[in-house]
Amino acid sequence: MRKLAGFTLIELLVALGVMAVMAGLSWRGLDGMVRTQEQVRVRTDMALTLQAGLSQWGADLDAMVQLPQTPAQDWDGRALRISRRNTAAPEGGMLVVAWTRRSLDGTGHWLRWQSPPLKTRGELDSAWARAAQWAQNPGDEERKLEVRLAPLDQWSVFYFRGNAWSNPLSSEGNTVIPGVAPLSTTAGAVLPDGVRLVLTLPEGGAIGGQLTRDWIRPTVGGGKS
Repeated sequence: MRKLAGFTLIELLVALGVMAVMAGLSWRGLDGMVRTQEQVRVRTDMALTLQAGLSQWGADLDAMVQLPQTPAQDWDGRALRISRRNTAAPEGGMLVVAWTRRSLDGTGHWLRWQSPPLKTRGELDSAWARAAQWAQNPGDEERKLEVRLAPLDQWSVFYFRGNAWSNPLSSEGNTVIPGVAPLSTTAGAVLPDGVRLVLTLPEGGAIGGQLTRDWIRPTVGGGKS
């Protein structure tokens, strides 16, 4: 009988080396797929969060309400404050919301603040002042009511008044039409027909560059667009 020949030690070492290389390549491929999937998930979450923020921005403006001796809206160059209906629980009272940009952990972020439901004039006035304090120098209690929406490099707000977009702090376009009782912002200024939001988003995120969103007051007529 012929003697059966087996594998030599060299052949076993070569086989083990090839298997190790193949395993390493397979691991790198799987690791790359996992990293790509995680990056896609993060970018998708960021895009959805930004979309939700823009929808909430429009909802706040749509729900804006004017009460006697109460500002409906105010822009001070840092934050936009809005008095609005509580659409989630109409019997629960009004809300004051505010939007601003602030640096958090060295990165600018777009933030929204919302008061608890308000039922009295005193609560409304207090929440209006509290919203301004939150935008300027928030304390721990104010921070509990804020929501971080998206990374943001810069932002601007413009009002549509007198058939043109202008700086909200400008007095142009605030002329009151005789016989018409317009909604008003702080200090009796006429509420604009539209509000333009311009966001400058950082590069490298889910969405980068400049993004513009226009809102038109629902009661505006005359074929304006």
